[in-house]
Amino acid sequence: MRRSHCTVDDRGPHILTRDYQEASVSIWSEVLFAVELLLLHTAPVYYGLGTPGGDGSAVVLIPGFLCPDHYLLPLHSWLKRIGYRPFFSGMRINAECPNLLIERCLNETMEKALAKTSRRIHLIGHSLGGVIARSIAAQRPQDIASVITMGAPFRGTVAHSTILSAAETVRARILKKHGDGVLPSCYTGHCTCDFVNALERDVPPAVVETAIYTCSDGVVDWRYCKTDNAESDFQVSGTHVGLAFNPSVYAIIADRLAQAHCAPRKRQPRLVALRHASV
Repeated sequence: MRRSHCTVDDRGPHILTRDYQEASVSIWSEVLFAVELLLLHTAPVYYGLGTPGGDGSAVVLIPGFLCPDHYLLPLHSWLKRIGYRPFFSGMRINAECPNLLIERCLNETMEKALAKTSRRIHLIGHSLGGVIARSIAAQRPQDIASVITMGAPFRGTVAHSTILSAAETVRARILKKHGDGVLPSCYTGHCTCDFVNALERDVPPAVVETAIYTCSDGVVDWRYCKTDNAESDFQVSGTHVGLAFNPSVYAIIADRLAQAHCAPRKRQPRLVALRHASV
C-alpha cells in the first residue's frame, strides 16, 4: 500500500509520450473491481475508523474517461463523513475537450468551492480525471492545496486498444461539434492548449501531490501514472476501475489530505466572470 516499487525498471529515465500508444494490459481483469467495491463497505476506513479527520476544506472530484460524476458517490460520501466538503465536478460525462471542461465547468465548480470555504481546495481525479486535476493544479496553484491522482496516465496516453479506439471516437465527435472552436490537434498529446501545456510543468511545491497507481492496471500502463518521486507515489493492489473504491486508496487519501490541511492558508475567492455554456 505504501510507496513500493514493482520492478527495477522504475528507476529508469523519465517516461513521456505525446502519441497514443497501445499498452499490453489485460482489460478483462477489471471485472474484479466489483470485489473492491464490496470490500470497501466492510472496511473500517470507510466509516472513518482510524483515519485523520478533515478540516472542512473543499475537495473537488473529477471522474474518469467516459464516466459521469455519480460513480464517485462512495468517495464523495466518505469524504463528507470524515470532515471535508466534497464537490462533484459538475460535468455530465467526461467525454469532451479537457480544456473546455476546465473553462466551462470545473472553473465554476472550483469558484463555488472557494466561495464556500474561503481557503485553498483539494483535487482528486480518477484516470483521465486525474490528468485534468494535475493540469488545473499547475494552472491555478494559488487556489489548490493538494492534487491526488488515481491511475491517471499524466505522462502519456498508453492504454488498452479499446480505450484508444474510444478516445479516437470522442476526438472525432469533438472536432465535428466544435469545429474552429478547438485546435486541430485537440484531444491528443500534440495539442497546444492550456490543458496540455500545463501538464509539461511540475506541480508547484506549495501543492501537495499524490499519485496512486496499481501494477495490475488493466486499462492504462501504470508506468505513466507515477511521478518517480518516492514521497509522492503510492502503489496499491487492485484494478484500475477499482481505485475509486479501494480501501487502501481511501486510507492514503485520508493521510495525504491531512498532511495538506489548508486552514492556515485562507484566501478569498477571486472575482472572475464565470462562463456558462453547454459542453
